[in-house]
Amino acid sequence: MSKHQKSIERLCAKPTPADIKWSELKGVLEHLGYKMLKGSGSRRKFFHAGKDLLIICHEPHPSPDVDKGCVDDVYDHLKENGLI
Repeated sequence: MSKHQKSIERLCAKPTPADIKWSELKGVLEHLGYKMLKGSGSRRKFFHAGKDLLIICHEPHPSPDVDKGCVDDVYDHLKENGLI
């Protein structure tokens, strides 16, 4: 099983994991065809050109752990758009 597949499984896990790292989430989104665009401040935009989809997330700092609400939002977006 690939690193990205393991990360996707963690993203889909219930209850939502509290230890998903920013680098892990970013890697999954890039693996699924999203490209990170610069947002303002710590906001990051991920755009999927093939499906014309946009995800906006807050890059965590100083901790690398992504907020559980953000993980849930990303999961819902990916599920609704047939990417997972």
